[in-house]
Amino acid sequence: MLTDSIVFPAPPPQSETELLAQAQNLAGLTLGQLAAISGQDLPVSAQSGKGWCGQLLEQFLGASAGSRPEPDFTHIAVELKTLPLNAAGLPKESTYVCHVPLKDNRHLRWETSWVRLKLQRVLWLPLEGDTQIPFAQRRIGAALLWSPDAEQEARLKQDWEEHMDRICLGQLEIISARDGEVLQIRPKAAHSKVLSPSCGSDGAPAQTLPRGFYLRSQFTRTILQQHYAVYT
Repeated sequence: MLTDSIVFPAPPPQSETELLAQAQNLAGLTLGQLAAISGQDLPVSAQSGKGWCGQLLEQFLGASAGSRPEPDFTHIAVELKTLPLNAAGLPKESTYVCHVPLKDNRHLRWETSWVRLKLQRVLWLPLEGDTQIPFAQRRIGAALLWSPDAEQEARLKQDWEEHMDRICLGQLEIISARDGEVLQIRPKAAHSKVLSPSCGSDGAPAQTLPRGFYLRSQFTRTILQQHYAVYT
């Protein structure tokens, strides 16, 4: 059977080759099948199951980092990112990378930033996200391993540095999702009452909504174009 070689929960992979093989075993399976294999209840909709897919796939692939600020597969320094695709096979939304550091950030450098750490090596796992497909019938796509090339890293670094310069100057509140060519900042909280400590423009302690770094969908689209060469 197609699912005979799948172990749940999977042990942490010891190499990129092992991780990619485990991911390839999932290609073509539906979320309903994965829920059945894992013995977990399937959310009734994509909205109610937001985050469920990523957490389930982490268990199927042996991710071990949890919520720590390090790559999901700590032993091999690879991050897992699911990539919902629309009916045209293109990324339908921006991709969350990590939280934005709002305190003690004046001495941060791109080379040691969480964003760079998370994006140095990524296992992208495409997933059908077309709203016309019932949630249980949405399939997992073919995984790919990716690292940013020199041009991509330069663009990421430029956006990150511009964002962090403004945050260090106490200008967080004027940063919008329109800022940043490939890397944007957006609120990252369940609701408006969730607040994090930060610094105001005068350097005084303040409270604000948590923020996250997100890759724009145009950026992830170029990754798919590079690796699959089927998009226009």
